[in-house]
Amino acid sequence: MSYEKVCRVADIPDGGVIGTEVGETPVALVRKGAEVFALHDICSHAEVKLSEGEVYDDTLECWLHGSCFDIRSGKPTGPPATRPVNVYTVKIEGDDVLVSLAQES
Repeated sequence: MSYEKVCRVADIPDGGVIGTEVGETPVALVRKGAEVFALHDICSHAEVKLSEGEVYDDTLECWLHGSCFDIRSGKPTGPPATRPVNVYTVKIEGDDVLVSLAQES
């Protein structure tokens, strides 16, 4: 599995989200304490950046229509979205966050 360094852990606010890219793929990074989660950064409902939304518990909420996605699985937890977003594998090496675009199963 190929990983790309995308940022440092400290670049992601604890309980927050930032947007980045792995190659040309937009990725939203969510940090909860020492854990970092990576989701496709485009809402499956309205095609806007999820990284401009808010994190609540284990949910990332889209800013436009309020679609909510589980940060671990990418599955929608609230309407209007009905399709999940891809989630990607994250690895922490020291202070660096690395992401693989290979989808988690």
